[in-house]
Amino acid sequence: MIKKLFLAAAMVLPFMASAQTLKIGVVDSNEIIGKMPETTAAQNTLNDVQKKYQAELQRIEEEFQRQYEEFRNLDENEPAAIKERKASQLQETQQKYDTFQQKVMEDLQKQHDELMAPVFQKFRNAVEAVGKENGFSYIQEISSCIYFGAPVENITPLVKAKLGL
Repeated sequence: MIKKLFLAAAMVLPFMASAQTLKIGVVDSNEIIGKMPETTAAQNTLNDVQKKYQAELQRIEEEFQRQYEEFRNLDENEPAAIKERKASQLQETQQKYDTFQQKVMEDLQKQHDELMAPVFQKFRNAVEAVGKENGFSYIQEISSCIYFGAPVENITPLVKAKLGL
């Protein structure tokens, strides 16, 4: 019986020792990335591009409104071919607006991804550096944690310090 107890203890001790060396951290990426100056610069660039796109979309919209008013104000006795041409112009302008709006959304997303990629990489590098320097085995985004207790450490302040924030 004592042999079995020693054998069980010998098998469980290595697992307990490895569990004790596991160091887990959590980090709030939204808080950190939101405070990085690179994020502000990227957002300003995106805002400038978005304003230019909005101006062009507004111009197309105004063109549509002008064509619509022309179409609406057509005389009842206007030839059918002219009415059809005006209706066709309205459809083309609406289609031009829709197509351009789709391209705008795609381009803004692409530019966002390109501008933010270095920011995310800098954040990841800081998290990795803090993890290595402080002996963390695992670091997780805090917003995806449902619960964390005493053995988990919030490393957000350490990463902010690493980035000079």
